[in-house]
Amino acid sequence: MNSLQHSFHVKNEIRILGIDDSALISDKITIVGAFFRGGKWLDGVLRSEITRDGLDSTDSIVSMVNNSKHLPQIRAIMLDGVTYGGFNPVDIVSLYERTNVPAIVLMRDMPDFENIEKALSFLPEPETRMKIIRKAGKISSVVTKDDKNPVFFQCFGLDSEMAAKIIKITSTRSNIPEPLRVAHLIATGIVLGESRGKA
Repeated sequence: MNSLQHSFHVKNEIRILGIDDSALISDKITIVGAFFRGGKWLDGVLRSEITRDGLDSTDSIVSMVNNSKHLPQIRAIMLDGVTYGGFNPVDIVSLYERTNVPAIVLMRDMPDFENIEKALSFLPEPETRMKIIRKAGKISSVVTKDDKNPVFFQCFGLDSEMAAKIIKITSTRSNIPEPLRVAHLIATGIVLGESRGKA
């Protein structure tokens, strides 16, 4: 284990901040953080904004986390994919270095980097975006609620074994960890008037 990685005992009530974004209905996209104890108790909600297809999601999340009263208790930041607000990529290495909180990126499916690269070619600074996406590193998988459908993840600041354990502990009601599922419900509810879609 390299010196960059955190090592701690993963308890059932581990404090996790799950972050998701709202629907893409304007140039400013609301992102919501759901601060959870394990996969059972919601202890707080954070809110910020990012630019649709911009390059400011890392800065916004760092600021949201570092300004939160919950910061000393957050053991991991969980992201729903590595891009928010369309193709606004989160640099999880920078996120960890600037908050000192490990990051876990969760995905329902294995990402198709070829298609991502094609989509990015229509946006400004496609190489910068792709570099940030690739920086998230090795993709692992873990089985949570559904034996036939593993979820995929990347992580930085902790090893994949510990990240997998955290994902399993927090996936109490579905295949997706509760901090992300609830962050999604809140984010879409705030912006659309009612929650919709899957986290």
